[in-house]
Amino acid sequence: MNETSSEQISKQFTLAQIIGIWLLATVPMGLLAWVVFPTLKDRISMHPGIFLWVLMLIGLMWQVVMSLAILYRETGTLNLGTIRWRTWRQQPRDPKTGQPRGRLWLWLIPLVLLTVVVEFAVSGPLTDLWTRLLPFLTEPPGYDLAELMDTPEQWIGAWYLLVLWVFQFIGNYWLGEEFLFRSVLLPKMEGVFGKWDWLANAVAFGLYHWHKPWIIPGAILSGILYAYPSRRFRSAWFGLILHGADGLFFLFIMLGLVLGLT
Repeated sequence: MNETSSEQISKQFTLAQIIGIWLLATVPMGLLAWVVFPTLKDRISMHPGIFLWVLMLIGLMWQVVMSLAILYRETGTLNLGTIRWRTWRQQPRDPKTGQPRGRLWLWLIPLVLLTVVVEFAVSGPLTDLWTRLLPFLTEPPGYDLAELMDTPEQWIGAWYLLVLWVFQFIGNYWLGEEFLFRSVLLPKMEGVFGKWDWLANAVAFGLYHWHKPWIIPGAILSGILYAYPSRRFRSAWFGLILHGADGLFFLFIMLGLVLGLT
């Protein structure tokens, strides 16, 4: 890596750059959810829940393209070694010495348990409180993919649901949403937010969910769980693994539908 590339990679984002990248991710998702979906859902011969899912996947694929474009502009390459270092897709580092420490992976055990508690015991009541205070943010009919469970017999043998899940995995965890927030943005936010960059990242992650505004408080809380260990240990794998846990749960649901086990 030449000196110019090294300086470019190390340079922190400005507030304007952070907001600009956030808008590039957030606005398309909102337009797809609140303009495209209600306009076309009755004209498309597709289950509304599946149609909305496809639209969200389009937004996530845009984030994949956007993330890779940002990295290429910074580094002039998409070489895995360079990108791995820039995006914190690396072994966790000791917060004091900065040296890789394999035993730090053990932190995933309590963090996964905490994430499960938050997802299943905290997020629901938090969403209920949020929507009671702001009822206009309540989830409208047709926006909950769980409605697929109302007609489980319809999805037996629908293997394309698993294909959609693969795109969900790529867009939501591997190279899209999680990659953008914890790998592209978080390593570059310290220059503006200092030691609170992880919290700013979590708030940005929550507010990004204006395509699902009823979950914003829960998304901020989850964002803290993803961002803090990623920042502390300089390893975005923490965020990916913790965030990806709900993707694994979602996979089991899709498998249950396709195999007729629900």
